[in-house]
Amino acid sequence: MAATTTTRMTSARLVGRSAQLAELEAVLHDAAVRKPSLAFVAGESGVGKSRLVGELARGARADGIRVLSGDCVDLGESELPYAPLVGALRPLVRDGDPALDALPAPLRAELASILPTLGGGGTSAGAPPAAADAAIQGRLFEALLELLDRLGEEQPVLLAIEDLHWADRSTRGFLTFLARTLCSERVAVVATYRSDELHRRHPLRPLLAELERDPRTRRLELHPFTRTELAEQLGEILGSAPDAGLVERVLVRSEGNPLFTEEILAAGLDGRGSLPPTLRDALMLRIEKLSPEAQELLRLLIGQPMDHELLIATSALDQRVLRDALREAVASSIVIADEDDRYRFRHALLREVLLDDLLPGERTEMHRTLARALEERIATESCPDAHLTAQVAHHWHHTGDHAAALAATVRAADAAERVNAIGEAATLLERALEFWEQVPEQQRPPGVDQIALLRRAAQHAADCEGDYQRQEALLRKALSLVDEREQPRLVASLLERLQRAQWHLNRPEEAIATIDRALALLEPEERTAERVALLAAKARVRMLQSRFREALELAEQTLALADEMGDHAIASRLRNALGISLVGLGDAEAGEARLREALATARDHGLLDEIGTSYGNLADILHATGRTREALETARRGREELTRLGRQMDWLLLDSAEYAVAVGEWDAAARDLAGLDRRHYGTTLMHRHLRRAELALGRGDHELARGELDAMARQARDSTEPQFLGPLGALKAELERRSGDLIAARAAVDDALDRIEFCSDDITQVTGVSSVGMRVEADAAQRARDRDDHDAEREARLRSELLLARVEAGAELERAPLVAELAVARAEEARARAEDDPVLWDEAAAAWEELERPYLVAYARWRQAEALLSGDGSAADTREQATAAVRAACEITRALGAEWLHGEVEALAARARLTLDLDPAAGANDDGLPADASLRDDAAAAADDPFGLTPRERQVLALVAAGATNREIGGELFMAEKTASVHVSRILAKLDVRSRTQAAAVAHRLGLDA
Repeated sequence: MAATTTTRMTSARLVGRSAQLAELEAVLHDAAVRKPSLAFVAGESGVGKSRLVGELARGARADGIRVLSGDCVDLGESELPYAPLVGALRPLVRDGDPALDALPAPLRAELASILPTLGGGGTSAGAPPAAADAAIQGRLFEALLELLDRLGEEQPVLLAIEDLHWADRSTRGFLTFLARTLCSERVAVVATYRSDELHRRHPLRPLLAELERDPRTRRLELHPFTRTELAEQLGEILGSAPDAGLVERVLVRSEGNPLFTEEILAAGLDGRGSLPPTLRDALMLRIEKLSPEAQELLRLLIGQPMDHELLIATSALDQRVLRDALREAVASSIVIADEDDRYRFRHALLREVLLDDLLPGERTEMHRTLARALEERIATESCPDAHLTAQVAHHWHHTGDHAAALAATVRAADAAERVNAIGEAATLLERALEFWEQVPEQQRPPGVDQIALLRRAAQHAADCEGDYQRQEALLRKALSLVDEREQPRLVASLLERLQRAQWHLNRPEEAIATIDRALALLEPEERTAERVALLAAKARVRMLQSRFREALELAEQTLALADEMGDHAIASRLRNALGISLVGLGDAEAGEARLREALATARDHGLLDEIGTSYGNLADILHATGRTREALETARRGREELTRLGRQMDWLLLDSAEYAVAVGEWDAAARDLAGLDRRHYGTTLMHRHLRRAELALGRGDHELARGELDAMARQARDSTEPQFLGPLGALKAELERRSGDLIAARAAVDDALDRIEFCSDDITQVTGVSSVGMRVEADAAQRARDRDDHDAEREARLRSELLLARVEAGAELERAPLVAELAVARAEEARARAEDDPVLWDEAAAAWEELERPYLVAYARWRQAEALLSGDGSAADTREQATAAVRAACEITRALGAEWLHGEVEALAARARLTLDLDPAAGANDDGLPADASLRDDAAAAADDPFGLTPRERQVLALVAAGATNREIGGELFMAEKTASVHVSRILAKLDVRSRTQAAAVAHRLGLDA
């Protein structure tokens, strides 16, 4: 039988992807009804991602949906900024779309930075490029979103992005921006990527991990065809049903990959002849069937897609032969013409195979030819765009001509900065620095300075990746090239940048030493930008260290200079330092006013970093003065504003989590913290550890809390910032107190107070740590009384009095939270004196209720009930008050999910035999009892036991006597830790003892632990 022949390589109908197509069509439907979303189509090379998206686009156009599509471009380690976005939007510019004309002039100017043919943007020829600015990039993102929104008002929009695994950083940043800001726009984004390209450190991985958590994001994985699907594909291509042998042979060779199947058939193979040993050979066989002229053309196209003029400029063929070669390559479906009239390979795999086949010399010559041709094109443009300059830099890089590569790379970095493609500029500057040492001085481009390159690269390292270690290394390299005696101002400027990196890396004393070294290089009365920046930096550092008086003095004397010089960023920073310092010294009203001025300055001048800092500081002082709900709203509003401007600030998210925990929105805080998987450094990392530890401690997950606090302690080893030292000491002390290690708890309090009081004026943090210390000392005094240890009790009471004095000093600031802390401290001090007073605890609970701090309310109500029951607990009115307090505490702790405190409240109710109305929805606990079973008597207690212990309680008592913890008891007896705690509390009540130690002694003495 004759071999099967075919003139068509692809099936006319989409095969095997109906379910995935339906899901993508659902994405489009959602967008049409104002539910924008993103979808990612993943799969190995050739599995049919592009075919699926192409089918979706065709159907979308038929349904009246506007389709914008662009491809990411592979330039090795180089990146074309905004490549797919430029490709998607270029047809709008070319066709003069009315939506572009309707945009306000400022937005058109932003878009013109990446679409020069739009007009109204860019940088004039010969003008030095402005430093890439995240604020400007944010405005570009806003302009792109506004354009998509306006297009969507006319008809729904599908933005299709192919080959996302090659995406540049700016495109990845824009996708992140879209995911966070799309609200009701009629826009759907569908992007494809090769899953087999995503190695462990691929930059797309963290982006996908972040975006795919969003419920509006979908991910579709395309798998190779099954035997049935492959047979259907072959039938569509061949025009008739294939025989079983052909299906089997093609399945073995293609492994179900649709593209591989097409290429095997296109190479003239029907499965009966001998197949090439590898698929690469199958693909090369197609290419080798072409004429020599067509093959020469393909070797040029390996470098990049080309328009006809560029092909003429780079090809040695005369125009007629070139035209014939193009027709042959297109007719063979190896080359296609895209919407911009550029010729490129139909599939990237064909290009990759041919690239691998080139000899080293052929590769070099190809890159040199393209570089020279593109250089000529650049020479005709007054302001070459970032795409063109990046392409030239890429080609020179691969020729081995280091001098030409250096000049082209610096030019490409300049162009990337002009369009605020910060990540791409960083990559290019680092590469330029590599070339620098390999190029003789006389061959280096004129006007290019190594120190300036180092400074720019250092700034981008911090702005783009938050890599302050790399920033520090680059700045130290720059410093090593400058003589401070000859150029003191330049050295001072570099040192000012260096101290920022040191501060972010949590090396505050090094940062201060660096600032002082820089100031020593300048004249004391010098009115220069360098001196102002250094004084402002020192004021900020002292403010963060809570050395408020020094910070206030520095900021006041520098602010006038900053305003006079028109340095708005520094002026905003100084107003922040002034505001926080004034609040720290007791003038909250004046401090808040300064912080609002700082925010207004930052906003008026588009200073994104300062906007974020001002929002964070403003929220912090609102929280510190008792307006926590307002603080939470402020932090969230700040984060939303920055997101709209294209900036992500995790610090504000962590602030939001802190305030959400305080006001009882624990689930919201948990969601925010779960969404943080980016790599963090220095102070942001410490902030994250604290927030996770605080929530874990509240929920009773002591193991997680300990892990976070241990990690935090390692980070804070050299810290001098009370905002970290205070919470670390307080949370550590509370964790150790709960575990019964009062010595460790006391040590945590002492260490935190020593470090804070040694280096700062931070009364707020001293008060917070002292308040937890009061709790520890009250427990210590109670334990000492249980053991009849009078010396230990005396020590605990003395320490309690000293701590109370600190809390009283803090309350003199007359801030509501500090006054509430004093109410708690007085109640704890009475507990330490064995004079537990329910009135004091009621006052403390009322103070926290007014401030909307539910967890602290529950704690105070629990202690109030304890105090009521420790006196004449049998009186009816007393039991009624205790029942009300316990019920209030239970309702709060159950709503919050505060497992540890809920267990303590339950245990108290069990000991006191309090009868409360049970919530039928509470369910049962792990021991088969109602969830609040400890709030009722155990009717099943054994009648013949001298203490009324049930058999289960006898088992628990035996483990208590053996020294087991509640967690160990739960593990041994297959019950929850909380249930074990309830049993232990009941046993203590029935034995009429106050501690586990006393219970164990009674059990041993009477043989109850047998």
